[in-house]
Amino acid sequence: MTLAPPSHDRGITTLTLDSPANRNALSAGLVGELSEALAGCAGDDAVRAVVLTHTGNTFCAGADLTAPPEPAAFVALMRAIVALPKPVVARVTGHVRAGGLGLLGACDISAAGPDATFALTESRLGLAPAVISLPLLPRLDPRAATRYYLTGERFDATEAARIGLVSLAAEDVDKALVPVLDGLRRASPQGLTASKELVTATVLRSFDQYSEDLIARSAALFASDEAREGMTAFLERRDPSWVL
Repeated sequence: MTLAPPSHDRGITTLTLDSPANRNALSAGLVGELSEALAGCAGDDAVRAVVLTHTGNTFCAGADLTAPPEPAAFVALMRAIVALPKPVVARVTGHVRAGGLGLLGACDISAAGPDATFALTESRLGLAPAVISLPLLPRLDPRAATRYYLTGERFDATEAARIGLVSLAAEDVDKALVPVLDGLRRASPQGLTASKELVTATVLRSFDQYSEDLIARSAALFASDEAREGMTAFLERRDPSWVL
């Protein structure tokens, strides 16, 4: 299992990524389990909102290079978060890399703590942030997206909030989320669903327009010689051949 058993508290269901052995990387198993759990939340009238969090010091390390999901399955997971008729709140107290930013970007509200760091590392592996662009590009500051897509630089929670990747940066994430979760509990189920439809419409159009092209682009990049070198170098903990 890569998800901890869900917990419930006054209408809030918490789903916890719990695969410390691979730093909660996006394996085929994790994508499948999370998709199933979200579908269960969607159909449960007792669930007002979902909190997505993690164990360990990493929220999500990106794709599991040893057991990656099919790009279409990962796209379906991100779209399911965006289209879920209930808000999804990310609670981040650790590192987020590559595809993990797509998971985070699909959430409606997110809070990150002082130990959280972020990086779009795909370009350093001979890849590109292809399918994760679907939730990210409609929400990120364009100049910041250009910088971090191209350089793979690491940045902190304050910068993540400035560029629109997360909703807020806080010293105490749980304290910061108290008014957020209180607000969700006070909202009517119909009001939440209708309001979420308004703020996610542009993101869903991105999925509907560009998913097929970006899935194909992702598959082509993963099959390339440069990507094989990049991923091999990463697993061998060395610089790839192109580093100057």
